[in-house]
Amino acid sequence: MTPIVSAVLLLTINLGLLWLLMAAPVGRRTITLHRTLEIAPERLWRAFHPGGEEASWNPSILSSGMERNRGGIEIAYSHPDRHGAPIRRVFKVEETVDSAQLSYESRARVVDDTALDISFWRNFEEYRAVSAAPGGSTITLAQTDNYRGLAVYLFRYFMIRRELSSLTSWLKNGRPKTGGMIEHPLTQIVLALLSTLLLWPFFGLTAAGLTISTILTVVIVLHELGHMAAYRAFGHERVRMIFVPLLGGIAIGGRPYNSRFEVATCALMGAGMSAFLVPVMISVHDLSATHLFSSSLRQPALVFLLILGAFNLLNLLPMYRFDGGRVLRQIFPTRSLLVAGSFGITLLMLWVGYRIGLSSTALIAALAVFTLMSLIGFSSVKPRETLEQMHPGERLMAGLGLYAAVAIHSYGLVYACDRLFG
Repeated sequence: MTPIVSAVLLLTINLGLLWLLMAAPVGRRTITLHRTLEIAPERLWRAFHPGGEEASWNPSILSSGMERNRGGIEIAYSHPDRHGAPIRRVFKVEETVDSAQLSYESRARVVDDTALDISFWRNFEEYRAVSAAPGGSTITLAQTDNYRGLAVYLFRYFMIRRELSSLTSWLKNGRPKTGGMIEHPLTQIVLALLSTLLLWPFFGLTAAGLTISTILTVVIVLHELGHMAAYRAFGHERVRMIFVPLLGGIAIGGRPYNSRFEVATCALMGAGMSAFLVPVMISVHDLSATHLFSSSLRQPALVFLLILGAFNLLNLLPMYRFDGGRVLRQIFPTRSLLVAGSFGITLLMLWVGYRIGLSSTALIAALAVFTLMSLIGFSSVKPRETLEQMHPGERLMAGLGLYAAVAIHSYGLVYACDRLFG
């Protein structure tokens, strides 16, 4: 494949995956899983029922009990809200018990949430059941919701599996299974290696192509480490990175955002931390040219700088789900200012494309793709309370940080292209 065909194909695949995960109209779906355990139904129901006497076995639940005002069950989770307090949800539960048949059922809906706006739960329903089975009991856990994009659907599926596995472990040896295979460091290493191999054909099945795909994976990891460092700076006790082959990585914080400044800073620091590597790579190239470093480092330094600049500039595009779009939406309080800021960033990036030698046709095609991406409707999670607004000083800092990150990576990209292709 020619470089242009490879780039178009890779971009098309990424856009398709992004739409599938975040915007595809999946509709109303029910996820149902079953387990058969060697334990009496009545004992199992005490642990499996949302407000059961032994519901505290679950490591994600701090407490569970009746809520007087609404007559529901209030559950306090170990996951913190934006202020660091445990997230609390109130469930309205309808329970059906048939003692003669040893059959237990409950249907629950969320009627209050201290972290999310209640509209997030308007289509959600959870079904739990325990029934007698030969030698023990069968449990059923099902969740129904209206999904837009497969990301939340897959997340719910794995969370249900994790809860049932944790319950099984607790019943067998008295200790619930904590954590999951997806977040395990070894799993993330395997996914990073898989992503590298999947990207390899797009750059040519050669040693040079493998080097480029490896550098791209390293750049992605460095970018996500910048997000994670920002989360920790804002007091997130637990942060992690999930690698998604072909699409890149996702840094996940330990609690919801508390302020617009936090949103902007955490989004900006992926490219912001990587920007510190631009002068380092330029210095490595220049010092290798004067023979203070090995001359064999000149070409790899430029390739690394090229990929670093291009990847981070793409992430700083003023698109809805991209880091640049997230930063701009926090900085500008009105739609007109947001449009002006987005237009300025887009013009700067188009100039960079022109400066490195892209044709007018390629630039017009890129602008069309950016416009298409901005038209894709993504679902978003609305917090219960409005985020703290930025004061003028924070808005100025975030705005200058965004334009500095764009300028530094633009310079690095132009510097590398002038020496690689000039």
